[in-house]
Amino acid sequence: MPRFIQRPTARVLLTDDDDRLLLFSSVDATWFTPGGGVAKREPLNVAAARELREETGHRVAPEDLGPVVATTSGHWRADWDGRIRFSVESFFFLRVPVFDLDPAGLERHERTYITGHRWWTFPDIRATTENVVPWGLAGVLERLYAGEIPAEPVQLPWHHPEFAHLAKPAR
Repeated sequence: MPRFIQRPTARVLLTDDDDRLLLFSSVDATWFTPGGGVAKREPLNVAAARELREETGHRVAPEDLGPVVATTSGHWRADWDGRIRFSVESFFFLRVPVFDLDPAGLERHERTYITGHRWWTFPDIRATTENVVPWGLAGVLERLYAGEIPAEPVQLPWHHPEFAHLAKPAR
């Protein structure tokens, strides 16, 4: 079994006042939430607030993020060094007024990986055939938009391309 790097990740389901969700697009045609790696001994909510500030320019106090509402985990290979990582991704939910994104805090590898962003409506997320991760996002958002914060984080399936057939409904 190859060795892999443990990589906890803190992510934010960031929605505006019209229940539109911010997603970034990538060079591999994936749409994903703001967030990234957690530093050693860094609390998840602190990492999520830091990543949100770096990637969008939006500042939030870590304690305003509330509880983790969803998680997913799995293995993936990083393009920048070819090493295998095992990520445990934790998602926070935050509603904010509309703002202009400021990507000035993006790291170099993020600048080459991220190709754009879009505020997605719930019907668009539910209907899209594009690769939006985490898989199962529409079901979690439906609950969150209805005001239901789960007592325990919702476990979502891993979204690695090898398992894409599991995310698509059988026809």
